[in-house]
Amino acid sequence: MKKITVTVLIILFALSGCSSGAPTKLKIGDPAPDFLLEDLTGNKVQLSALQNQPVVIRFFITDCKFCKADTSIFNDYYNNHKDQGLMILYITTTTDQAQVKKFAADLNIPFPVAIDYGLKISKLFNVKVEPQTIILNSSHMIKGAILGGVTEPELDEILGGEWLNK
Repeated sequence: MKKITVTVLIILFALSGCSSGAPTKLKIGDPAPDFLLEDLTGNKVQLSALQNQPVVIRFFITDCKFCKADTSIFNDYYNNHKDQGLMILYITTTTDQAQVKKFAADLNIPFPVAIDYGLKISKLFNVKVEPQTIILNSSHMIKGAILGGVTEPELDEILGGEWLNK
């Protein structure tokens, strides 16, 4: 499993920050940039307000088969660990709000879902390909990233039981 995660991380960071003038390329151990979004229900979601909580940020698009296929993994992971402080946030570049609401409702997503209008958050994290998952520890340092589909063992491996410290 570690070999797969390392390979994914190498691919992820090779794909990010390739154009000139791009934000500084983020790497494992860097602090995550703060951001503020409004989720589909109108609630404000700011990373810095989630202090002392590990955060999994999933960048997705609504017509992505991987995004649909592994959402149940994120739902279960969130439901199993939210009481220990885990937060999951789905961020999409799909700008059709009705389409995004349908995606969230059809997949019974229990955590915040937000639209990244103008790609502001995607640019902060140098996301160029979806789906992409960024995993932050409770200090909001980047612990890992996964390009493509995600499994529960991958989340466990990268978080390293971070949510158990609550």
